[in-house]
Amino acid sequence: MVKRREPTARQARLATELRRLREAAGLNSRQAAALLGVAAAQITHIESALAGVSEQRVRRLASHYACTDSELIDALVAMATDRTCGWWEEYRGLLPTSFLDLSELEHHARFLRHVAILYVPGLLQTEDYSRAVFSSRLPELTSEELEVRIQHRKARQGFSVPYEAVVHEAALRIRVGDRATSRAQLNRLLELSEADRITVRVIPFDLDGFASASSTMTYVGGPLPKLDTVVRDALHGSAFIDSEAQLNTYRTSFRTVEAASLNPGQSRDLIHSLAKEL
Repeated sequence: MVKRREPTARQARLATELRRLREAAGLNSRQAAALLGVAAAQITHIESALAGVSEQRVRRLASHYACTDSELIDALVAMATDRTCGWWEEYRGLLPTSFLDLSELEHHARFLRHVAILYVPGLLQTEDYSRAVFSSRLPELTSEELEVRIQHRKARQGFSVPYEAVVHEAALRIRVGDRATSRAQLNRLLELSEADRITVRVIPFDLDGFASASSTMTYVGGPLPKLDTVVRDALHGSAFIDSEAQLNTYRTSFRTVEAASLNPGQSRDLIHSLAKEL
């Protein structure tokens, strides 16, 4: 068995779900290994995403764990047997792994949702706006690192699934770059908001008594709700959240923010008025 050196987020999620099924069945890794007739270390490697697992073994494990959720089992099989070598792999070694993991999640997503407070979401940014965002990072990026990040972000914008962005008015007013960059970004938002698959909503400053829009997040819809993922940015890198309790919290948070935001038509009107001010 060849151990993986750097599991992807998708491989790690499969490993996590198999561990959760085992634990729900009340079995330890040694007992699970005995059911498969393998060494306990192999279960440990599978559940650490250090080793792959075949369709047959996924189904056998699910049977031993008394899992009767056929949709979940099929989804786990698809994750186990996927051999996709996505476009993001050309950036391996050039970007932090979290950039590639996010790209992989977006590639397999059924839908995408985003709450943005200080910046326009990356999937909706113009190149000049992205350049201004990345140029403000500390420590400062080299010119080569900057260009790689911009090209990677542009590649991510080729998504084709339903996407809903709830953007605070603060993100629309903050001039990440100069006046021309900000105006072009707002006009780009107006253009994208007319696309069938994209919905843009704005949380206005004059909304009374609303403090729930203080948390930026990306919500990635999986093949099943229990396989959804929330991505949060932090100084040390992105955090990928997938526990059911936390997912429920973020679902509720998004519904609250969405309900408080302007509808798409009102949002376009506000964006248009902001663009005219520049």
